[in-house]
Amino acid sequence: MYNIFSQMDEDQEEERILSRKHLMEDKDEVSMRPRTLAEYAGQSRIKDNLRVYIKAALERGEALDHVLLYGPPGLGKTTLAGIIANELGVQMRVTSGPAIERQGELAAILTNLEEHDVLFIDEVHRLNHAVEEILYPAMEDFALDIMIGKGPAARSIRLDLPPFTLIGATTRAGLLTSPLRDRFGMIHRLELYSEEEIAEILKRNAALLSIGIDRDGLEILSGRCRGTPRIAIRLLRRMRDFAQVKGCGVIDRDICSVGLAALEIDEKGLDNTDRRVMLAMAEIYHGGPVGLDTLAATTGEDPGTIEDVYEPYLLQIGFLAKTPRGRVLTDQGFAHLGLVPGSRTGTKAVLDAQMALRDLTEISDEDSDI
Repeated sequence: MYNIFSQMDEDQEEERILSRKHLMEDKDEVSMRPRTLAEYAGQSRIKDNLRVYIKAALERGEALDHVLLYGPPGLGKTTLAGIIANELGVQMRVTSGPAIERQGELAAILTNLEEHDVLFIDEVHRLNHAVEEILYPAMEDFALDIMIGKGPAARSIRLDLPPFTLIGATTRAGLLTSPLRDRFGMIHRLELYSEEEIAEILKRNAALLSIGIDRDGLEILSGRCRGTPRIAIRLLRRMRDFAQVKGCGVIDRDICSVGLAALEIDEKGLDNTDRRVMLAMAEIYHGGPVGLDTLAATTGEDPGTIEDVYEPYLLQIGFLAKTPRGRVLTDQGFAHLGLVPGSRTGTKAVLDAQMALRDLTEISDEDSDI
């Protein structure tokens, strides 16, 4: 059912400059992507392993084994897939899981592949189940099983496919079915980037954008982007605007201070919405514990948006903790807001009374059944 409030929350999330999702303003990102492993900053362990696998496949004259890349949005899964294809010297065909609705659509893509080509499927966990089933023999045997006709006259034919490499990317590896996951020969998890790695990415992109940035500017921006290159590049573009209009064309400490203050992004990379969620927990619920639905009603946000968008980073930096009774704002979270941790005794007493009442109700129900 269409929910206008969920749609409004999605639109609001799309406008957040700190969103890890791909936004309209990121449309020029493709032209700025690195083309080789040498240009790709970060993910050193994955790069070292891929160099070995790619060199071995080229020396044997074989297709590279199938690769699964997973991790949070904005870490460079699509970029890394393009680099793999470029290092192999082959073409890459790009599609996504939701875009392939019928078996025939996937069959058309597979039969048009050249030998050793790379097929990249983004959000591979969202593949239709029926579509996924014809992918199994294609990945294992480089063959396509197609049913022709219906009823008693139906028969199956097998089409041979050229050897190819499937690269799947997903943000939700746990939603992949076991048969599909087991057919990937290489599974790599992309980690969040360090500030040094982000600074290297910013330096490269600043040169491509023809904008100057000094050491202070690199240090400040690399600490505000949540370890995500996509957010770092987005902030770089916005600071370029401030440097052009309010500065002398160089992103320095003063320009970053003015620009980030205008965007309401603090030193921990939190924006106004993150702080509003934390303030609600601190001022109304004395730090918690507080349930997800209660917090959503208090802040006016969708529960799914809080759980999927705001909570993960707050948990990563230790400002929020999850307990069996609900979310709790930590002492570090209070300190960041400039508040003293409040007493949770009142909230705890209410929760204990609610649990005791529930236990009594269950006992009464059991007695009535007897």
